[in-house]
Amino acid sequence: MFARAQSAATASVMELKALVLAGGKGTRLRPITHTSAKQLIPIANKPILFYGLEAIARAGIKQVGVIVGDTRAEIESAVGDGSRFGFKATYIPQEAPLGLAHAVKISKKFVGAHPFLMFLGDNLLKESLTPLVKDFSAKKPNAQILVARVPNPRQFGVVEMDGDRVVRLVEKPEEPKSDLALVGVYMFDSSIFEAIASIRPSARGELEITDAIQRLVDKKRRVTVKHIDGWWKDTGKLEDLLEVNRLILDTLSASVDPTASVDEKSKIEGRVVVQEGAHVVHSTIRGPAIIGKNAKIVRSFVGPYTSIYFNTSVEDSEVEHSILLEEARLHNIRRIQDSLIGQRVEVVQSHSMPAAYRIMVGDSSRVEVP
Repeated sequence: MFARAQSAATASVMELKALVLAGGKGTRLRPITHTSAKQLIPIANKPILFYGLEAIARAGIKQVGVIVGDTRAEIESAVGDGSRFGFKATYIPQEAPLGLAHAVKISKKFVGAHPFLMFLGDNLLKESLTPLVKDFSAKKPNAQILVARVPNPRQFGVVEMDGDRVVRLVEKPEEPKSDLALVGVYMFDSSIFEAIASIRPSARGELEITDAIQRLVDKKRRVTVKHIDGWWKDTGKLEDLLEVNRLILDTLSASVDPTASVDEKSKIEGRVVVQEGAHVVHSTIRGPAIIGKNAKIVRSFVGPYTSIYFNTSVEDSEVEHSILLEEARLHNIRRIQDSLIGQRVEVVQSHSMPAAYRIMVGDSSRVEVP
């Protein structure tokens, strides 16, 4: 029998826990993710995962369970014990990506009887989590889901509604009856564990969180919906990474670290951040853009919406609307745009070249372009 969950009448924001899912393989971003966790790809020179962790900390949550898979060592090295964010991190291994509901199921011991927030570690959203968490804690539904209207609902879990009431949830439907997609933030009380215990794996072999929430709906539990007003991005594809990089860069204020150097032949135009130990020599940086720690920009043009990560070298080259990861090197390249360049990748001139290139290459690679 589907027992009613114990009331969370005494729960407060401080008692809420969080689950952050950081165990996915990132297949849509290969070859970049062959050697690094997709959640640690930097956006505006900060790992994607950190934006969510910081938002969780600002919401007052002090205990965070991090679901990890094959990249556990890398995630744990980056996040540590959580103290840098202001919470305690507990790592929960998932042997395989068996679905969001499976991730919740294996976290039952960590969560206990507490209400909790679940956050997908490769998602970014403009909206603050704080008012959402406060609303959930005050109204105490069994589940609170976030939705956003999307042009391509086939790629998401979709919510069908009758007024304010949730009627049906479908994971990646062939023929969507709604354009309301589930955003990667959920809040639950302990009734979700009984819902998960009553479902079976889907056709793709996963325990779907949509099926578990549907179980709550069918059993007349309170499932409330919040429509987000700001942007939201699932950063699973190159285009999404570049777009969210643009959105984040648009929020930055110009600054040059005191340990950085910009020579008199260089021009810094617009909102540009130059981080610790970076060197800009006889170059133009046109913002919004960010130049990372110990990066070297020499006789080059860095155009708008570009993030140059740590220890990167750009010489005699042009780059715009792109992300360069750690220790990447561009040399004598007329133009790179709309690109993601992996760690320790070298892109160098070979012979003649066209005006622009669109490139996505994996870590530890070397590319010669004609």
